[in-house]
Amino acid sequence: MTWKKMFLYFLISPLIVLLMMGCEPIKLYEQNTMFPTHEWSSKQINKYDFNITDTSATYKIFFVIRHHNSYRYKNIWLDFTTQSPQDSAVKQTLNLQLADDQKGWLGVGMDDIFDQRIPINAVPTKLKWGVYHFSLQHTMREDPLMGVLATGIRVEKVQP
Repeated sequence: MTWKKMFLYFLISPLIVLLMMGCEPIKLYEQNTMFPTHEWSSKQINKYDFNITDTSATYKIFFVIRHHNSYRYKNIWLDFTTQSPQDSAVKQTLNLQLADDQKGWLGVGMDDIFDQRIPINAVPTKLKWGVYHFSLQHTMREDPLMGVLATGIRVEKVQP
């Protein structure tokens, strides 16, 4: 081993160890529905269940979408239903932006596939103990909605 390789090894190794020690896993729940034909029918209601056990934390809720560059719209209209433990279901109609005229697609892309996590709740929320039921259904005029590879819900615990 040359002195240059040894120098790099002794310089980089401690940095890698420090970085790995500083990494803490994100506390989250995420469930997705894949669309093998890249079509989402408006009749298909995607359902997700999350068991919340930490009631002292606050949570952010995200709509997750993976779409193809061929998706024809800058937005997506959704019916998003939440049912918390021992409560009635609450339905929201959401108009979520996927692109704008200045930046194009707002998500992270590789080649012609784009991933986005779009916040549903503007402020982190406390959740009750128990099982939450979420459902998603698109309400776009195009049916089936073309260019959608996957959608889902992500519930992320906010770090204090």
